Amino acid sequence: MTETAKRGKFALSFRATELEARSGICAVAQELRLQGVSEDTAGDIEIALAEAINNIVEHAYSGIESGNIRVICSFQQSRLDIRVSDKGVPLPAGELPEGAPAVITDDRQDLPEGGFGWFLIRQLTSDIRYDRINGHNRLSMRFDLA
Repeated sequence: MTETAKRGKFALSFRATELEARSGICAVAQELRLQGVSEDTAGDIEIALAEAINNIVEHAYSGIESGNIRVICSFQQSRLDIRVSDKGVPLPAGELPEGAPAVITDDRQDLPEGGFGWFLIRQLTSDIRYDRINGHNRLSMRFDLA
């Protein structure tokens, strides 16, 4: 894992594996707290980031050689912008999933295995965008800090 930091902005890169992804997510969460982000807000950001990065590990690099994930965090007045990029497979149709909440029934065994992640990400961010540029996936997430 490679990491750079300066006041107001920091970045890191790591391999798209479960173990390195977890280490990368923890490193971002730790840096957020060092930069003065409240515990609750840092926790919400960590959840959204974990969902996004785990999707990259599980889907963008599924069936192909694992590549790198790059995370860039930039503080702007009362918000935090995070850009996550990779060279994996693009999102289906080149668009973010809708992220509608799953219908919950009384029978828990009927709950879908996935589908909650994008809903969580959308709930925890103030803005989210996806682009595929020159073979790179770019997910941009904005978090309000005030």
